[in-house]
Amino acid sequence: MNQPLAYVHPGAKIAKNVVIEPFTTIHNNVVIGEGTWIGSNVTIMEGARIGKNCTIFPGAVISAVPQDLKFKDEETTAEIGDNTTIREYVTVNRGTIDRGKTVIGKNCLIMAYCHIAHDCIVGDNCIFSNASTLAGHITVGDHVVLAGMTAVHQFCMIGSHAFVTGGSLVRKDVPPYVKGAREPLSYVGINSIGLRRRGYDTEKIREIQNIYRILYQNNYNTTQASEIIEAEMEATPERDEILQFIKNSKRGIMKGYFSNN
Repeated sequence: MNQPLAYVHPGAKIAKNVVIEPFTTIHNNVVIGEGTWIGSNVTIMEGARIGKNCTIFPGAVISAVPQDLKFKDEETTAEIGDNTTIREYVTVNRGTIDRGKTVIGKNCLIMAYCHIAHDCIVGDNCIFSNASTLAGHITVGDHVVLAGMTAVHQFCMIGSHAFVTGGSLVRKDVPPYVKGAREPLSYVGINSIGLRRRGYDTEKIREIQNIYRILYQNNYNTTQASEIIEAEMEATPERDEILQFIKNSKRGIMKGYFSNN
């Protein structure tokens, strides 16, 4: 572990089998789990909590102070779950007093030049393609895919299993299981390919499609559609997740529908 061309603060807590490549700097109050590989020219700053078997590529900066003028050097963290890969020049800022932490879940792939700002909470098994950017206070569910150069507005939510196409501007909340595309970002169907890959059968996919047909294709407003879905659709975990997401949405969900046909 003790690479002579790297600097590791004596106060950092690093598992014995962590590999640290040359010219990396690890500050005080950092915890790194077993089996993690840290590439060259990485900077890991105070408050970083990195799990087991992670891979962090050259040039990444983890747990830098937030780019938030309200930040007053409070003690916060940036947490990265087990088996997550952080590619070249990714930046992850630690939290502010609002949430106290920034979190990236387990088994994620964060590709080169992505930025994850303060107080973001990212679920497990997410993929963010190159140069995707999250502003502050964003919540992302499990199994979310952001294609390259996606930009997400602060305080937005993206539901589990959602897919957002490349170059998108996310200004409103993106509900679970859907594909978002076009400008302004609109519903273009459910993420059926992703759901099949994760074991959802045809019947379950059809159920989700029927819910979103009511929400996006039948000319109801969001309140009317939610009431119809709750009254007429059988209660299932997926239905309840969608309805709860809509209820919790403070920015409102994305509007508009475009057919892929």
